[in-house]
Parts: sequence; structure tokens; C-alpha cells
Amino acid sequence: MAAKCYINIVSSLLLFLSILVHVNGDRLHPRSFDVIKYGAVGNGRTDSTRAFLRAWEDACAYNGRSRVRVPQGTFLLGSVSFEGPCHGSMTFLIKGTLRAPTDPSKFFTDTWIGFRYLSNLTVKGGGYLDGQGAAAWRYNDCNKNPGCKPLPATLRFDFVRNSKVQYLRSINSKNSHINIFACYNMDISYIRLSAPANSPNTDGIRIGSSSRIKISRAVISTGDDCISMVSGSQNIDISDVSCGPGHGISVGSLGRSHQHEYVTGISVRNCTFIGSDNGVRIKTWAPSLYSLASNITFEDIAMISVHNPIVIDQQYCPLAQCLEGDSAVQIENVIFNNIWGVSSTQVAVKIQCSGALPCKNIKIININLAYKGRGGRAKALCSHVLGSSYGKQIPAGCL
Repeated sequence: MAAKCYINIVSSLLLFLSILVHVNGDRLHPRSFDVIKYGAVGNGRTDSTRAFLRAWEDACAYNGRSRVRVPQGTFLLGSVSFEGPCHGSMTFLIKGTLRAPTDPSKFFTDTWIGFRYLSNLTVKGGGYLDGQGAAAWRYNDCNKNPGCKPLPATLRFDFVRNSKVQYLRSINSKNSHINIFACYNMDISYIRLSAPANSPNTDGIRIGSSSRIKISRAVISTGDDCISMVSGSQNIDISDVSCGPGHGISVGSLGRSHQHEYVTGISVRNCTFIGSDNGVRIKTWAPSLYSLASNITFEDIAMISVHNPIVIDQQYCPLAQCLEGDSAVQIENVIFNNIWGVSSTQVAVKIQCSGALPCKNIKIININLAYKGRGGRAKALCSHVLGSSYGKQIPAGCL
């Protein structure tokens, strides 16, 4: 009798466990939504935009973990926005190549591939995003044409939280490769972004109005900033990034708009710059609206033939005609620590702060930047800056 009761109890437990596994199986294994099954064609010519959207809509509506899968092949994809909120965590798995349109009637927009209003999103897969930027760069004339039309960022994340971007390659973006706006707690790693050095405004990663963004183990070669952090960027951690060609890793430009969205809590470390126009840089417009950039650290940085390794520029204006006046952006609590290598211009350290609001508490620690060209040794130039220097100072410190 006892043995029979024991067998019944065990059988009931096994039945209960099988039901539990069946009910919760989707939590263990995400359901896959393959774009091919929705009509996508990987021949590089057939527009697969609608198929991608249908796959996303079904995956987003699924009550559990889901995955949109892009297999091997080349998929022509128009401007598209994948939006939430979704019923479960989402993975967008790219194994193949996504190719952007070259018809101007299809690319005058600010987004090629967008993700909006999402949480717990992962975009990964080892695939390629081909922006086909050469078809659009000639239209990038906003510096001289106030009526210029927008060009799309390859990947745009708006209002995305607790998400990851990993193991992707983006080539020849029409505008920025990755644009991050109003996002929180994102981890971007193991990516490679590339565009020719003369391609206009092809920033690698552009961050604004976002916090707790981590970027690591990235190789970025572009025609603009490898990474730029504009108004509202807070608690940004950047490490193990190779930059070049490009315009360096920049805070700013600041002060032209969004005056109350300050930049603070920036860490850039263990990075290498190779042949870039700038290394580590803070830039603000002059004249400008009031703003603040504070608590910024650049440390353990290698410079290999970099034009301007260390820069604070509070007279920034890339336009053909610039107004006179001082910047009203306060820069304070900035550390440049353990930066070494070779400058390809004689002025290796250039800190030009605002006459109206001098930089405060700038620390230059253990700098060793050589210059091997004509005109003598490397130089450091500073103006309107309050701070101090410690340790080795090559070129001789101006603080």
C-alpha cells in the first residue's frame, strides 16, 4: 500500500513537472521568427521591408521570449522602424547582410533601421549592415545648405532600455552608424564600424540624452567622430576602442542647443587612436547657450600618429561663417591621465577654454607625446584654464 502511494506521488510529480516545462518552455528557449518564412528574399535585389516588419510584429506580439532571425543572404531593406513595447524580451539576430537602398527617393529620412520604445532588446549575430553611403554622401551639404535633407543613421535606438548590441559590422553608413537617443543602460560591444576617411558626418556612435551607456571592444574607422557624446550624455563608459581614421572620441559639440541637458560622468580608457584627426576632445560652440560638461576622465590612451592628441576647443565652429563671442559652456573636473604616443603635429596638447567661463580643475597627469617632424619638439598650448599637472609632462605642461 505504501509502495503504491509512493508510485502515485512520483507519477503526479512527473506529470506536474512535464506541464511546468511545457508552460515555461518558451522562457527557456525563445521562439524564432525567420524573415524568410514571411517572404524575405536574400538575393540583394528584392525589397524585403514588409517581410521584416511582419516578422517583427508577430515576434513582438508573442507572449514570451522571441527572436527575429535573418539568415545568410543579402537582404534589401528600406527605411524601417521596429517598435515596442513587446510582450517579452526580443532578439534581432542578423546572420546575413542587410543592404540599404541607393534610390534618393527612398533614403531622405533620419533612420534606416530603427528600434524604438523597447526594453530587454538584443541586436547581434555577426552579420553586416551595408549602408551604401557612397550613393548619398554628395547630398550631405548641410554646412552650406540650410535646406538640406536628412540622411539616415544606419542603426537608431530611441527610448530603448536594458539592451545590448553585439557582434555586428556596419559599413559605409550614409550618416552616423549608430545613433542613441533617450536610452538607458545599453551595452555595445564587439562591433566594427567603417567608412572612408573622407565620408561626411559618418560618426561611429553618437549618443545624446542617454545614461549608463557602455561601449567596449570596438574597432571604428570613419569620416567623423568615432564616438561623440552630445547634450544629455551621462555616465558613459568607453573602453578598449580602436579609433582611426576619424575625428577622435569627442564630448560635444555642446552649447548650440539643449542648454539644460548637461554632460557628466564620462570615462574613456584603454583606447588606441591610429592616424585620427583628433584623439580625445571636448568641443563647444562659441558663442553658445549656457551648459555644463563635468567629471570627465581620459586615461590609459595610446596615440599613433594622431594630428591633435589632446584637445579642449571652446571656439568650435565648422561653418563657413562664424559669429564672434565666447562660449558659455562651463567645463570642469576633467582628467587627462597616462596618455602616450606620437603626435603628427607639433602642438600635441591644446587646451583653449572660454574667456567668459574658464575651465576649472583640469588635471594633466603623466603625458608622454613625442613629435618627430620639423620645427622642434612637441608643444602644449593653454588659455583660460585653471588646473594642475603631475608626473611626466612631455610636452612641457602649460598648467
